[in-house]
Amino acid sequence: MSEPQAAMRAAPQSLITRLRNRRLTQEMIVALAAILLFVFFSLVLDNFLSPGNIVTLVRNVAVLGMLSLGMAIVVIGRGVDLSLVAVMAVSLTLSVVLANKGYPFVTALLCGLMLVIAVAVAMGFLIAYVEIPAIFATLAMSAIVYGLGRGVIADLDVNNLPDGLDWFVFLGRGSFLKIPLPIWLFAMSSVLIYLFLRLTGLGRFIYAIGDNISTARIAGIPVRPMIVLQYILSGLMAFLAGTVTAASIASMNMRIVNSTMIYDVLLVVILGGVGLSGGRGSVRNVLVGTILIGLLLNGMTIMDISYTVQNLVKSTVLLGALIVDALLNPRDEQTSQQGDI
Repeated sequence: MSEPQAAMRAAPQSLITRLRNRRLTQEMIVALAAILLFVFFSLVLDNFLSPGNIVTLVRNVAVLGMLSLGMAIVVIGRGVDLSLVAVMAVSLTLSVVLANKGYPFVTALLCGLMLVIAVAVAMGFLIAYVEIPAIFATLAMSAIVYGLGRGVIADLDVNNLPDGLDWFVFLGRGSFLKIPLPIWLFAMSSVLIYLFLRLTGLGRFIYAIGDNISTARIAGIPVRPMIVLQYILSGLMAFLAGTVTAASIASMNMRIVNSTMIYDVLLVVILGGVGLSGGRGSVRNVLVGTILIGLLLNGMTIMDISYTVQNLVKSTVLLGALIVDALLNPRDEQTSQQGDI
C-alpha cells in the first residue's frame, strides 16, 4: 500500500477515534436540554411562540442573565454573593425615591450606584480581611441592605418612576434592529466580562484565586484586593439588572428580595457548569444556563403551574445540579477521594 493511500485510511480512523473519545460536557448537555425544551413548549403550549410571550421571555432572560454574570465572577473566584437581588432592588429604589423628591435622575442613579459600591466594598472587606465565610457575609449583608431599603430609604415596597423619563424607560421597553434593548445590554455586558476574564491579568488572577488561593498568594497575586474587586463587579451587574428592571416596569418593587430569584441565579450558574470549587467556568456557561432556566420558568408560567410547584421543580433541579457539581468539581483533594467512610 502506498503512503498516500495509508494516509487516506488513517485520517478517517483517527477522526472516528477522536469522536469516540469525546465526552459530553455539562455545558453541552444543558444546551441540548434547552433545545429540546424549546421544541417541546413550542408544540405543546399555544401561546409560547406569541410575540408578547417571546418579548417577556427575552426581557426576563436578560435580567436573569445579568445577575448570573455577576454571580459567575464571584463563584469563579471561589465565593458566592447572596446579596445580589437585595442590592439590585434597594439601589434602584434609592434612585427612584430621590428622583421623586426632585433630584436630577442622573444624580439619583449615581447615588444608587455609590450605594452598590459601598455595599460591595464592605462585603469584600469582611470576606477578604476579616475572613468571614462568603455565604454568611453576603447573607447578612442582604438582610441589612433590605432592612435599610424598607426601613430608611422608602416607606412603600413599590416605588414608581416620576414622569418625563421616557429616555430611561426606553432602556427597558425599546428595541434596536427589532431586538429588545435589554438583550443588547445583556449581550454587551457578556462580551465585556468575557474579555475581562480571558484577556486581562485581573481576570486571570480571579481564576488563579479560585483554583488555589494558597498558590495565588505564593505567586504574588494581591488576593485580598482581588476578592474585593470580585464583589464590586458583581454589584455593578446587579445595578445594571436593576436598571433594566426599573426601566421595563417604570418602577422598582422591593418585594422581589423575598422571592426565589437569588436561587434562580444560583441555578443558572451551577447548572450552566460554573464549578462551585472555583477556578472553572466562563460566560458561555452562564449563557447556556440562562437560556435553559428562562425557558423552564416561562413554560411553567404559561402552563399555570402554581408558584409552590414551580419552587419544588426549581429546588429539585438545583439540588441535582449541586450534586453533579460536587462530583465533577470536588473542592479539594480530600473530598475527591473515593471509598472513604
